[in-house]
Amino acid sequence: MIVYSASKAEFVEHVRFNQIEKVIEEEVWRKLKRKTPKSEIASWKNSLQCMFNALLDQGIPPSAGVAIEYTIPLTNRRVDFILTGKDAARNDTAIIVELKQWSEAEVTDKDAIVRTFLNGSIREVNHPSYQAWSYSALIEDYNETVREERIGLQPCAYLHNMDSGLAINDSRYSEHTERAPVYISSDAKKLSDFLRRNIRYGDSDNIMYRIEHGVIKPSKGLADALASMLRGNREFILLDEQKLVYETALELAEKGRENPKQTFIVKGGPGTGKSVVAINLIVEATNREMLTQFVSKNAAPREVFKARLTGTMRKTHIDNLFRGSGGYTDTENNFFDLLVVDEAHRLNEKSGLYGNLGENQIKELITSARTSIFFIDEDQRVTLSDIGTVEEIQYFAKQLGSEITVLELSSQFRCNGSCLETS
Repeated sequence: MIVYSASKAEFVEHVRFNQIEKVIEEEVWRKLKRKTPKSEIASWKNSLQCMFNALLDQGIPPSAGVAIEYTIPLTNRRVDFILTGKDAARNDTAIIVELKQWSEAEVTDKDAIVRTFLNGSIREVNHPSYQAWSYSALIEDYNETVREERIGLQPCAYLHNMDSGLAINDSRYSEHTERAPVYISSDAKKLSDFLRRNIRYGDSDNIMYRIEHGVIKPSKGLADALASMLRGNREFILLDEQKLVYETALELAEKGRENPKQTFIVKGGPGTGKSVVAINLIVEATNREMLTQFVSKNAAPREVFKARLTGTMRKTHIDNLFRGSGGYTDTENNFFDLLVVDEAHRLNEKSGLYGNLGENQIKELITSARTSIFFIDEDQRVTLSDIGTVEEIQYFAKQLGSEITVLELSSQFRCNGSCLETS
């Protein structure tokens, strides 16, 4: 979804006549049904005035496209500013601009991590160049239209309130700034040059519309990288009942692509290998070009899985495979091919920080996917808000017209080396 979309000429007029923040505020209300805090409006006005100045370069065509606040599908990540058009060879191009209000930054010894003052204190955060690049990588990984239609993505970052670039351009971040150049307040002309070099002709082919409405499907590169990590790794070998559950899950996922919804309930206690099955399913489903995610209420299982899968890959490439259980309140019916739900016994009725969003997490998960797999151990419910039971899952599955399959993992498996089980 995009909050604001216009041509460069229209954007320039909106800023010139002090209308841009009002237009965006109205669009946020219209599309997101939320009011915008005054501080956020002030930030928009500041950042977009700086982008207005950069776009005044006459070499950037008036018919170039401008998109503001583009939400990357499957995520809550938003791209601040995108300029679309054609490069010198008339290839479709989208420039991703990460805008920051920072005035200072400090170097750290961590890869792609800097320190800056944010939300009342000094915090460690991603380097803006890494952030801009990671967003472009995420779009390429999951937007088949971008890949098939060869829409070039060019990331950069603009820290328009920063006077010194020593920290942000420190040599230890060169890998990231080479992929996504970073500009500070005194680099306005350099930013204009970068935009002009990459956007020589206007957007005559609705590039941003095609990106926004692109087919969401994992890339072969992502699938191959994930598969290579499991290949030959004894930690991920499926044994006995694990193999049966795994093959049954894949059979149901294939069936669910064309037939009625499928709900697969896998019962099993700690040490039965639920996590090994889940991680193999995520990898194989991605390999089969299924849109899939691993779901858990708690972050700990997700972080364990990410650590196992990352290997030599950038963490950004696999972040999108993992999501909290409260992230499906507004997902359209059957958007995902497969959702793998770990620790389903810990699911809640309501979502959100204050428990005020959605209707029921079990219902929302089954609604969101053609096939949903619930790994559950009813003995592990620990709070009054834990509603995950086999009976509840079956109730909502029947209500939503889903076929139901139940299997049990009863064997205890010894962990050799490191163990994936988190419950």
